[in-house]
Amino acid sequence: MTEPKHKQRLFELVFGHLAAQTVSTAVRLRLADTLGDTEQSGAALAAALGTNPAATTQFCRALAAHGILTQTAAGHFRLTETGALLRTDRTDSLDSFARVFTDPAIVGAWRELDTAVRTGKGVFDQVFGKSFFEYVAGDENLSTAFPAALQQSATQTAQTLPFHYDFAAYGTVADIGGGRGTVLAAILAAHPGVRGVLFDNAGAVAEAGANFAAAGVADRCTVTAGDIGGEVPAGADLYLLKNVLHYADDDRAVAVLDTIRRAIPAHGRLLIVDPALPETVDGSIPDTMYLSDLHMRVLGGGQGRTRAEFENLCTRAGFTVSTVSLLPAPVAFSLIEAVPGAGDS
Repeated sequence: MTEPKHKQRLFELVFGHLAAQTVSTAVRLRLADTLGDTEQSGAALAAALGTNPAATTQFCRALAAHGILTQTAAGHFRLTETGALLRTDRTDSLDSFARVFTDPAIVGAWRELDTAVRTGKGVFDQVFGKSFFEYVAGDENLSTAFPAALQQSATQTAQTLPFHYDFAAYGTVADIGGGRGTVLAAILAAHPGVRGVLFDNAGAVAEAGANFAAAGVADRCTVTAGDIGGEVPAGADLYLLKNVLHYADDDRAVAVLDTIRRAIPAHGRLLIVDPALPETVDGSIPDTMYLSDLHMRVLGGGQGRTRAEFENLCTRAGFTVSTVSLLPAPVAFSLIEAVPGAGDS
């Protein structure tokens, strides 16, 4: 006889998409901003949100059951610490993250997960007729929420990464695919003797100058626009590739690494900051990382990788992995350091 806990676990998994849409609705109604630090009844919330009172109370009970709200009395609710992360007035807000991962386009692509599993290829372009990034650029909601979600992730990494790697050992750090420069600015601020080079497409780096100025490091950083699959700035002592490779399939990932291999001097180092999956599912990383792994496949054929798989990519591009370490929680990235001089290039 199957134990009740096993049935309950399966129910939780099957109902997971319903829970996600409940959170999505809370985000789109801006319920967290409306509640703020207050406690309100379902009827009062309905009046503020322009929703049906009975349905709003029902909705809030479901959010309370899932830890977003707490029900303080019959029909009265306030935010939990988890729910407060959906407030847009917090520096650690996860509002944009929640918007992106519950967006109808993302949900629509995930409905074709079986196709991705059968073929091994991304399905977003098949569903929508364009790549994910092309779709984002033309979508009113995602064009705002997706860059903001990336910025939230970069901010979290920037608070940790500069203090868990010896950046001071390098004269120049080139951040390839570094977006607005949030992480590079934090590295330069923490290590005054280091200079920086930021490289990404023109749209991504448009706001970088303001970020560097605000961090007081503009005089130590050069911003260059271009395609990371083409040619990157040469001669830096350390090349940083953060949150890039898991968006790419193996051939694209090797192409990106190869551009860096052609630019890096013999004494240089490559630092890949990306999720590194354990060889077996052993509970050492959050289970959400495996869903993120699948997410990359659905969007465009990307994937998370194990240490052995990173080593294989690096070898193909002419690098040898020297060390792999894990950033402290809650940052779910590994530091994969590689040196030039081995492989096929």
